[in-house]
Amino acid sequence: MNIAILGTRGIPNNYGGFEQLAEYLSVGLIQKGHRVTVYCSSNHIYQKSHWNGVLLKHVFDPEKHLGTVGQFIYDFFSVWHCRKAGYDVVLNLGYTSSAVWLPLLYNQTRIVTNMDGLEWKRTKYKKPVQWFLKRAEAWAVQRSHTLIADSIGIQHYLKQTYNVPSTYIAYGANVYNDPPIKALEPFNLKAFSYNILIARMEPENNIELILDGVVNSNSEMPCLVIGNIVNRFGKYLSKKYAHDARIQFLGPIYDLEVINPLRFYSNLYFHGHSVGGTNPSLLEAMGCNALICAHNNTFNAAVLQQQAYYFNTATDVSVCIERTKKQDAKNQAMLQQNINRITTLFSWKNIIDAYEHILITK
Repeated sequence: MNIAILGTRGIPNNYGGFEQLAEYLSVGLIQKGHRVTVYCSSNHIYQKSHWNGVLLKHVFDPEKHLGTVGQFIYDFFSVWHCRKAGYDVVLNLGYTSSAVWLPLLYNQTRIVTNMDGLEWKRTKYKKPVQWFLKRAEAWAVQRSHTLIADSIGIQHYLKQTYNVPSTYIAYGANVYNDPPIKALEPFNLKAFSYNILIARMEPENNIELILDGVVNSNSEMPCLVIGNIVNRFGKYLSKKYAHDARIQFLGPIYDLEVINPLRFYSNLYFHGHSVGGTNPSLLEAMGCNALICAHNNTFNAAVLQQQAYYFNTATDVSVCIERTKKQDAKNQAMLQQNINRITTLFSWKNIIDAYEHILITK
């Protein structure tokens, strides 16, 4: 099969979840004998034409000059190139700006769309943008031949809202064992003596609520915040919590050899995501043996079930920080259950197999 993957900033991943999915999936499909092209932004740091056997097509992307409008232009040129390239199937990751252009492909090739999360609910967007994203969601449903939901919650939502079927395929993760303890030395940390939060700096990720809980707690344990703080909300957060030495903003870290030991040796891993389906960083934390304290919502609960702590308020966060030690026996049992779920339900092999089945089935 000749397969194209659209909707990401490109691979190798240096941005987020869809990029990581494209990275693992494209290489996995190549190993299964398929031809795969991943469309990449012209701004991507990696500019070679191939990566691990995957063909990379770099497309003009003016987002850094035009902002959101640039995303539409990037997606248009990606779709237009696909129209002429004659792929057997196009995997479209997300719909926020690409849904506008999907009719250009509809009669040319089969379109499979991963519907991502409920983008129109993100509070960072103003009302007109939220309205457009809700329309784009409907367009993606109408203009795709096959839909993928990355969580059971999204699958139910698509059925209830649009009365359409979708196939549930989550993200994947690997189990990470025996990290070097010396990886903590550059951060002047000791094992299990700090908490950690990894997220994009967006309000719906409940970062402010979590950090309010840190501030109000009686614990002296530091809390590492990993994520890019250059946007407006990130700058607001870094200024608000500058007075509290426990809160350490480390910026974005994409190197797994750095970030995985930080997850593994943390006391608590806070996961505040509240909009969307199965979050890749949550699965990675589970695979890294992190003890998770997650925002209490259906998406997180579907993944973690009873093998995590949950919070609704800053007070919940404070209580969890003050009372929870990762090395307690009851927590070790929870951690093992999460590892078991990664190896059985969320392994990359299973995810790649499921995608291949969808992509080659007409």
